[in-house]
Amino acid sequence: MEMSLAKIFGSLAVALVVANAMPAVAQQTAPPPPADSGVIRAKSAYDMDETVARLKKDIQAKGLRFFDEIDQSALAQSAGIKLHPSVLLMFGNPPLGIQFITSNPYAGLDWPVRMLVFRDDAGQVWIAYTDFSFIAHRHHIADLPAQFKMASDVAASVAASAAGAPH
Repeated sequence: MEMSLAKIFGSLAVALVVANAMPAVAQQTAPPPPADSGVIRAKSAYDMDETVARLKKDIQAKGLRFFDEIDQSALAQSAGIKLHPSVLLMFGNPPLGIQFITSNPYAGLDWPVRMLVFRDDAGQVWIAYTDFSFIAHRHHIADLPAQFKMASDVAASVAASAAGAPH
């Protein structure tokens, strides 16, 4: 059976339309955040549950206030959406963080600290949070450099509690 060129090109056109309508193949690993995004990420040495537990334990050990844990993958599931494990932790030191808000009320968009723990397609667990120097720049806060450095150091230390080598 011989197929005409019109039928071949027609079939090819339909195949291209269908292929373009399908979602792209998912990344194997989480791509790095854009350089100008202010996002700092660290590779966890542990699985999701252990990573979250270590972060929460370190938050408590540092005397920081733990505000909330939001299981984003559970929220996605309740909406009928599939999402790899993703948990948002919210914590901070009110005497420090409130200074940012008194300097510029819009800094309240970035405080308390939000630290994201998620697992990518390849099974790697990541920790991500916003760099405090980015927050200072974003909100044009120039009068609290020592406070922003302290907040940056604390956030990095909390993230490091799960980013190190497993014991």
